[in-house]
Amino acid sequence: MKKWVALLLIALLSAASFAAEDEHEEDRVKDAGEVLKEILNIPDDIPQDLLDKAECVIILPSVKKAAFGIGASYGRGVMICRSGQHYKGKWGAPALYALEGASIGFQLGAQATDFVLLVMNPKGAESLLYSKVKLGADASAAAGPKGRTAEGATDVVMQAEILSYSRNKGLFAGVSLEGSTLRSDGSANEKLYGKKLTAKEIIREGKVGIPACAHELVSLLDRKSPVNKSDPKSLE
Repeated sequence: MKKWVALLLIALLSAASFAAEDEHEEDRVKDAGEVLKEILNIPDDIPQDLLDKAECVIILPSVKKAAFGIGASYGRGVMICRSGQHYKGKWGAPALYALEGASIGFQLGAQATDFVLLVMNPKGAESLLYSKVKLGADASAAAGPKGRTAEGATDVVMQAEILSYSRNKGLFAGVSLEGSTLRSDGSANEKLYGKKLTAKEIIREGKVGIPACAHELVSLLDRKSPVNKSDPKSLE
């Protein structure tokens, strides 16, 4: 009996994995744009001064807890950064990313959860471009503050390389994702752009243009945060 139960679980998990692979990358990019648009229209949303100081934004729509296992989770989304050598230009083409980790699952209910992460300095951005990053270990991370400004945020929050937020069942809040990992989704990037590309080639080297599916997302960020207001010394 146990053998049949194990085989059934494997089959169900495999089916879920194939379903994720079949998802169209263009739809994922469009979903990311829609999620960010909705979140930035919430009255008590991401503080404007933090968005203006972010070098990159990561949006992960509809992250779900695995049907079986202890809180395991897997989500896919996009990372988009300001262009230019020192992240001072307009927002550029997105790269597709994956979020993984057991720690996420404990925070998720039955419904899907949207995550938005702000990458607050070039060091955090560069680490994500070159390798798989464990939040809290390879890059400092904290739950992001809400409201019109970041006044009152703790030193831990203000010094974090990555600030994270979640939206679940209409509730928007800062959330800790320490212990989870972020990595470039190489196969998805190849499908989206039609050739093998690293995240660095997409985001920093400008080897591809902005795809049509990302126009709404890029336009939204260009409107909401057209200028990088980080301390100039931090961008050198």
